[in-house]
Amino acid sequence: MRSIPTRGRFITLEGVDGAGKSTHIGRIRQVLEARGLEVRLTREPGGTELGERLRDLLLHRQMALSTETLLIFAARAEHIEQVIRPALRAGTWVLCDRFTDSTYAYQGNARGLGMAAVATLEQWVQGDLQPDLTLLFDLPVEVSLARRKQASLELDRFEQEDHDFFQRVREGYRARALADPERMRVIDAALTPEEVGKAVEKIIESI
Repeated sequence: MRSIPTRGRFITLEGVDGAGKSTHIGRIRQVLEARGLEVRLTREPGGTELGERLRDLLLHRQMALSTETLLIFAARAEHIEQVIRPALRAGTWVLCDRFTDSTYAYQGNARGLGMAAVATLEQWVQGDLQPDLTLLFDLPVEVSLARRKQASLELDRFEQEDHDFFQRVREGYRARALADPERMRVIDAALTPEEVGKAVEKIIESI
């Protein structure tokens, strides 16, 4: 008799740019694969052909806040149906760089849309789907800005926002973590990459 695969776990990484998400998502993948698990790396906005097209619009075109938020959830709806749910059903662990906590922090808090509007769209698009674990790479805004300046990368329209905007983003994330400490684990991203890596591995080992 053919066995039914155990549902995979859904892990998301959150935080402001410069916090180290992109560096550590690869390390998490290595830890999980070393234990014989199938792992799928993905990102938001994006993760599908349509999602990547919407990502390009979101990062480089000016638009109304309502349009911005709806496009994010449109990309997310496609991502969930085409990638995330099928992978989880197949027993694959999904590692996603950003998910809905970002929308609460950026659009809901920093841009001032409010949490109720985001929550309504979240329920419509996701239903009962929530991450099993979210790693929040918490970083002071000054450190984030300094790291991005040092990297000398071309900035998208979100990255071009000012200090106060990113302070509101950070506050939005921290409020989310305070409200859901079991799911959201806060990591001090101002530590050295080695120290952050050890903290991440310890959390991953715990699940």
